[in-house]
Amino acid sequence: MVGEQDRWQEDLFVAGPLRDLIPEDHILKRVDQVLDLSWLRGEVQDCYCADKGRPSIDPESAVRLMLAGYFSGIVHDRKLMREAQVNLAIRWFAGYRLHEKLPDHSSLTHIRQRWGAERFRRIFERTVQACVQAGLVSGETVHVDATLVRADVSWESLTRRHVEQVLEENCEPTAAKEEEPPRGKPGRPRGQTPGQKRFSTTDPDATMTTNNNAWRLEPSYKQHTAVDDKAGVIIDVAVTTGETNEGQQLPGQLARVEAATGIPVRTATADAGYAHSANYQLLEEGAIDAVIPPQAAPRSAQHIPARRFKYDAKHQTVQCPAGKPLYRAGRNKQPKGWRYRARACDCSTCPLRPRCLPERARVRAIVIVDGYEALLRARRRKEKGWDEQTRRHYDRHRWRVEGIHGEAKTQHGLRRAVRRGLANVAIQSYLTAAVMNLKRLAKAFLIRFFGRGIPKRPRWTYRLIRLSSPTPIRSPRRILACCA
Repeated sequence: MVGEQDRWQEDLFVAGPLRDLIPEDHILKRVDQVLDLSWLRGEVQDCYCADKGRPSIDPESAVRLMLAGYFSGIVHDRKLMREAQVNLAIRWFAGYRLHEKLPDHSSLTHIRQRWGAERFRRIFERTVQACVQAGLVSGETVHVDATLVRADVSWESLTRRHVEQVLEENCEPTAAKEEEPPRGKPGRPRGQTPGQKRFSTTDPDATMTTNNNAWRLEPSYKQHTAVDDKAGVIIDVAVTTGETNEGQQLPGQLARVEAATGIPVRTATADAGYAHSANYQLLEEGAIDAVIPPQAAPRSAQHIPARRFKYDAKHQTVQCPAGKPLYRAGRNKQPKGWRYRARACDCSTCPLRPRCLPERARVRAIVIVDGYEALLRARRRKEKGWDEQTRRHYDRHRWRVEGIHGEAKTQHGLRRAVRRGLANVAIQSYLTAAVMNLKRLAKAFLIRFFGRGIPKRPRWTYRLIRLSSPTPIRSPRRILACCA
């Protein structure tokens, strides 16, 4: 017999709590069991007046609304509040009853501006501490990588400006005169016009960059991420402009990772963008195994590369491919190191001069950067071949941290910045990282609740159980897949 549903009858009362209307395998219901924001009210107490003004939105409810949006991939406040009007799970997760009015979308914007990025970072750090207490973080092996986040600007907002004009407007004349390089040092030839720098008028913090030379430059930010190897928990997140070199952020990241976990790092993995001599030296001094492949030498070098020059670390001398010595000529600022120069009489009669020097150059000069000995040892280790454990660490790096970036962009809306300004992009990154950590924490709680000894049954077995039982029984493994 064909059934009939009277869909136009409205109910005045709902029999049962709102929690019973939400499926047990819903991600917000799983996360609610592990999320603790009771400390947040005291954290933001100084942002509000104690005895004046109207009562604000509950801080915990505001954060829960933001987190619920990121769980669903909704990063815009307007769209989030429209969804919360009809979504029972979001309304229940934020603590609003069916008849209560939800806050306006602009209230979430005012909360972010009032609290600042530092308080949202503490929310993220609390999730890291919860994962550490749950045993999801080992702290010994850390994978570090960076990814670009496209800024929320249009191509029509990009314009050009001269670098020297910016320096004249922002630097004092005395400071500019002191920073002027003295004569004889390498720099821009006289009479050559400086390059032009493009920037966005709507978001000046975003800078033009790309992660592939074959692609065009785009206004972007850069997120620096450190992921633990055990369960893929994000331990540290930092956001900078797109032009920032990710290799220079490694020392600060490792220091923050050790401060968050309280465990010294034993192995650090990264890609070739972090293959700086200073990083190799830092990791060696800290007794950290650096699983970082050195950058490959350029194939079509116009002149003999600097790596063909022999460096004696014991006597701090350099010898050219022709066997002639190079002498120290002073300290170099960028890159930091010692500058070595050959003698003019040796270069003038050298048979390798056409391959070693440009036509107008008199002598060959190279820079031995700080930590060059550690860089040489890393190159020899790579040329000899990594052992099995080192290769396994680097293979896990490629799917651990790069998989984290892919998950954040495809599922949580981090492919493009939602708001403008470095602080707003940092808040978006902190909330995204907190959501991803809460997912892993909820999954671990679910595994402990059901136990690890769940027998594997074929799919048709669960179907028979659901058909024979008066109440629906869901597969525990399906719940695990929903929280993954």
